[in-house]
Amino acid sequence: MKHFFLISSNPELFKLFKDIYPQAQWSVSERGAGAIEYLFNDPPELLIVDNDLDDLKGLELIRLFKSENVYRQVPAIICLNQDDLPHDIDFAHLEADDFLLKPIEKNIALARLNLTMARAARALDANPLTKLPGNTSIIHKIQNLIDRKENFALAYADLDHFKSFNDKYGFSRGDEVLMMTARVIVNTIRAFAGMNSFVGHIGGDDFVFIVPPEKVENVCKVIIQNFDSIVPNFYDPEDREQGFIRSTDRQGKIQTFPIMALSIAVVFNHNAKLSHYGEAAQIAMNLKKLAKKNPRSCYVMDQRKSL
Repeated sequence: MKHFFLISSNPELFKLFKDIYPQAQWSVSERGAGAIEYLFNDPPELLIVDNDLDDLKGLELIRLFKSENVYRQVPAIICLNQDDLPHDIDFAHLEADDFLLKPIEKNIALARLNLTMARAARALDANPLTKLPGNTSIIHKIQNLIDRKENFALAYADLDHFKSFNDKYGFSRGDEVLMMTARVIVNTIRAFAGMNSFVGHIGGDDFVFIVPPEKVENVCKVIIQNFDSIVPNFYDPEDREQGFIRSTDRQGKIQTFPIMALSIAVVFNHNAKLSHYGEAAQIAMNLKKLAKKNPRSCYVMDQRKSL
């Protein structure tokens, strides 16, 4: 059960929100100062604050709550009066995630509550570097397609020799490579598959994309072609010219490592073959082992087609 917290001295406001979202567990406080400590000890999944509090403005309460970094991800909605707008509030620096204007309409309020929570969930799940959907969104997307018995091609892509690159050149340049890889995947899929696609970032150098089965082979070819044409530019000229770098392996020994490559494993869901996203992940893991035997960028497909 979701836990929502309302801070307002208006009992009618609590009744309205309770009617709007009866399935939530509601906590209520009439005063802002008394609620702060409670919020810090038991943060809710959604905070709703009436700007008309007796002891401090609701916007100031939200600012205090969000000033603690660990609570910044908790979505907050401020309830404003019509005369609070437009001059009294700097929306460019507003700490609240959304607002409702009084008198509050039930259907509008329900839509805004759901939208605020969905937006917060997406933001929390997004990879902080690439801003692509993270693991929770990836799992939900795959399982949703499986449950709907849709045909799709699911590709797991990761970088070979990325750790050795990071060890030699540092995390900052490594992050640039990850950003480049994300852009290559996103731009290629946008050109080939448009809206009928999905791209996610599992974490580190692991990416996922979903496209229609009939398009996946061309998508893989273009991603690899674009990646291979760009990635050498991230190396120093002498390393790029010799085609390898010297770096420390996992055993602490100095080794030579080739220019980074991209390995892609493609799993198909034809005729509702898959019943759970874990099956797709297991098939992809086995296929990636085959792909990584090739020192160059390549893709391996569930149908045993390969490049």
